[in-house]
Amino acid sequence: MAKIVRVVLDDASHHPQHKEFNELAKWLSERLKVELKILEEDYIYVNEYGEKDEFGFGWLPQLFVEVDDGRVIPVLTKIPFNPSTLKPDLDEAKRQIEKILKENNIMI
Repeated sequence: MAKIVRVVLDDASHHPQHKEFNELAKWLSERLKVELKILEEDYIYVNEYGEKDEFGFGWLPQLFVEVDDGRVIPVLTKIPFNPSTLKPDLDEAKRQIEKILKENNIMI
């Protein structure tokens, strides 16, 4: 089973969900007891490892984990919204992160 060595947030401080992505990145880093690396608008990183739009371009912010086997896995590329409040649902985002980690056989 692979182990996470670092949490990476490729961020854009002007983005409306900047605060939520930072909160989730800190939560994941503290939960896993690993380093948190914050990149500011590193489009090379996000285009290499992140989710992309229909034109092949990555967007920001996106949250990644770097694994001891060399993989970089995007764990959160969009924050889900609560359909009844239309606000970001951080609890659902955490569940999605945990699900992606388990699907990739990563120890959490």
